[in-house]
Amino acid sequence: MAILYALVARGSVVLAEFSATSTTANSIARQILDKIAHGKNDTNVSYSQDRYIFHVKRTDGLTVLCMAEDTAQRRIPFAFLEDIHQRFVRTYGRAILSAQAYAMNDEFSRILSQQMDYYSNDPNADRINRLRGEMSQVRSVMIENIDKVLERGDRLELLVGKTSTMQANSFRFRKQSRRFRNTMWWKNVKLTMILIFLVMAIVYVVVAFVCHGLTLPSCFK
Repeated sequence: MAILYALVARGSVVLAEFSATSTTANSIARQILDKIAHGKNDTNVSYSQDRYIFHVKRTDGLTVLCMAEDTAQRRIPFAFLEDIHQRFVRTYGRAILSAQAYAMNDEFSRILSQQMDYYSNDPNADRINRLRGEMSQVRSVMIENIDKVLERGDRLELLVGKTSTMQANSFRFRKQSRRFRNTMWWKNVKLTMILIFLVMAIVYVVVAFVCHGLTLPSCFK
């Protein structure tokens, strides 16, 4: 049997416990409770004692502890502790805050016994825990993928915004270019007319000089 002993405590006050074998687990468990009773932080920790490991889960002042064989590793004992913690809180609620020592022992020790047997001997327990771990990984991957999609969506929206801006700028540029070309065309026309007028004026002056007068008298005799 992998899990041999378990208890639930508020601080150093034991509210329920069960032992599947005759050991000194309860005395060692109380030493561990005294050690962590004044701590304020939630914790998951393990302590070794000979060929046994004491696994501890402390959440919001409620401590769930179990002693397991060292061959049980950590996954199954901590899955057991999480299960017990949820069942205990769901069953007793706010009564946990003011309960006296062993106030829940008569009822909850049976649940400890049942769950210790389940997590120790039923192969489905490990399979379910492994599945939970895989589902957690899948959920993390899905969240990561969703984040990437959302990020890509933001980038697409930004790209669309930039494209619209570029199109508007391009339209203004074409309009301004057309206006500039028209302006330059008229300037070229005016310049060409001025040049033609100057050339004609120069030709007239030269002809008038040759013909001895502005009315070109010698050229029309």
